[in-house]
Amino acid sequence: MPQNQAAFCDNQGCVRSENGLIHVWNLKTHRVDTALDGHGRKSVYCVETMGGKERLLSQGRDQRICLWDLAEGRTSVTDSVFTEHVGFCRCSLLKVAQGRWLMAMAARSLEEVQILELPSKTSVCTLKPEVGAKLGMPMCLKLWQLSCGSQPVLLAGYEDGSVVLWNVSMGKVLSQLICHQEPVMSLDFDSEKAKGISGSSEKVLSIWSLNEQQNLQVYKTHELVNAGISDITIRPDKKILATAGWDHRIRIFGWKKLKPLAVLDYHTATVHCVSFSDHSKPQERLLAAGSKDQRISVWSIYAQT
Repeated sequence: MPQNQAAFCDNQGCVRSENGLIHVWNLKTHRVDTALDGHGRKSVYCVETMGGKERLLSQGRDQRICLWDLAEGRTSVTDSVFTEHVGFCRCSLLKVAQGRWLMAMAARSLEEVQILELPSKTSVCTLKPEVGAKLGMPMCLKLWQLSCGSQPVLLAGYEDGSVVLWNVSMGKVLSQLICHQEPVMSLDFDSEKAKGISGSSEKVLSIWSLNEQQNLQVYKTHELVNAGISDITIRPDKKILATAGWDHRIRIFGWKKLKPLAVLDYHTATVHCVSFSDHSKPQERLLAAGSKDQRISVWSIYAQT
């Protein structure tokens, strides 16, 4: 079945696939160490690591978010959250303290986003657009905070092409910006530079900034050769970014000026996702991509930069 996402955890790559299994690949042996089955063979469209190679979160079309602890060879779900959401909006995680996380997820009501604390599953708030806002469904989410201990905020990309900044503690909109004419398919944000990037089904990447008054502003746009972006991710060192294209290609850009650096042409169908490893040593940094062509590609790209 088509591959939907790759997420790194140390020397292993955690890969999601549409047959409902999560395959944990060992990148040293190039073999599957573990196959996890927690979504009733329904499509799995999100996998996130939670502070190491042993704790994972997965999200599937069975409307469940599953928590995993793979220590000591365990392969069963330790806890789960029923989302009641029927779309493909991936949840977003933010570590707020040792062993404590915030999770943003699309809620049952089409336009709402729910914030939970993990592992307690305590509801923090529900973010509801104002009556008449007509944002449509949330399509992508990014929780972040300016510094450790500061108030968490959420960036959400919506069906109407808007990117909205939410104050999670107060449950209110801080800023809204129309970035695209089509639904926002993916976004990422650099809290150090207060700058973000988003993509849609259009031929345009939108780069936007956040000023000191917490207002979102369009910074620049970049026209693509072909339309359609499934995923965008900025490398942890904030030097380059990668996009997953509907044209089967992975594109690498310099993050500072959005200078095109490389086009990776390997896949034969839509690339669904891209993920950078967080290795501290530059020479060990990797990029993984998952595609509808049932392949996961792993790249060493600009590892010395």
